[in-house]
Amino acid sequence: MFRDSYTSFSPNTPSKSNTTGYTLPSNISPDDPVRACYVVLVRNQELNGLLSSMRQLEDTFNRKFNYPYVFLNDDEFTPEFIEMTSAATKSEVKYGKLDSQMWGYPSFINQTLAAENRESMAATGIPYGGSESYRHMCRFQSGYFFRHPLLDEYDYYWRVEPDVDFSCQVDYDVFKYMRNHGKKYGFTIAFREFMGTIPSLWDTVRNFKRDYPEVADNLPAKEDTLFKFITDDNGDTYNGCHFWTNFEIASLDLWRSNDYLKLFNYLDRSGGFFYERWGDAPVHSIAATLMLRKDEFHFFNDIGYRHSAYTHCPVEPEFRDRCSCNPDTNFDYDPNLSCYSHFENAF
Repeated sequence: MFRDSYTSFSPNTPSKSNTTGYTLPSNISPDDPVRACYVVLVRNQELNGLLSSMRQLEDTFNRKFNYPYVFLNDDEFTPEFIEMTSAATKSEVKYGKLDSQMWGYPSFINQTLAAENRESMAATGIPYGGSESYRHMCRFQSGYFFRHPLLDEYDYYWRVEPDVDFSCQVDYDVFKYMRNHGKKYGFTIAFREFMGTIPSLWDTVRNFKRDYPEVADNLPAKEDTLFKFITDDNGDTYNGCHFWTNFEIASLDLWRSNDYLKLFNYLDRSGGFFYERWGDAPVHSIAATLMLRKDEFHFFNDIGYRHSAYTHCPVEPEFRDRCSCNPDTNFDYDPNLSCYSHFENAF
């Protein structure tokens, strides 16, 4: 079973997902420091939920490795927020505000039409269908967080959100693992999207590949990617499977690449972030699936994680003395909403 290759290891070390014999560039030693940080998009009123997340992250991982935090907000951070978050860690902390390009309407968006579509989606019960700020957030996370000047000095990031749980002790450096094994994208939960939020996303991606043959020709062969993770019919339609981006450990070079920037700009100009309700999770997942080889992904089975009602908790006995989560709550094989089996089958 595919999952066995992720679990037959000491819980002190990461999963055995490196199958390509990746070799580090000659100018990098495996012990060299990694330029990495936590990225947290957060508002002042979410302080208590963020402090809870930070306490758990510090207890399970960061006290051992001391990676810095970058906090971003569409408003100014309050003195209380800065004081409390800086006291919650011994690591370096940085605070940044988003400009109007990163958090605002592009000039080509018809805001009247966007508002009408929000009303219509809210009336049909689509999650966050009526939310304006949620759309700004998804656009920012899709195309701008990695361009914030505070991230310029980093190569890898771990996305953190308020009110989440980290429930397993992690005693190895996840960023060194990613770099040393050639991993570009790491996740814990694979989810199925609410398709009413993205009716035209897949067709827009296909149109992009048609209109930018120089990018399409540069993509890995389908059989070398996780293409089967995102489509059940060889690309005719998108099946909604994506990696939940509220937990994301990844290389910033992926999003900084010219190919991804071209894709994001194409998606942005289509208006789907505002006229529909495109999430950053399907955008990231489709892009990563098209642009990366399957061996460049990593499933962090050994990191217990909960966001809202959904939990990844390692079910293997060797994790019981390292994790505080209940394995009965593990979401990986939920028959209705989990896409983890699609990830397995894509190999």
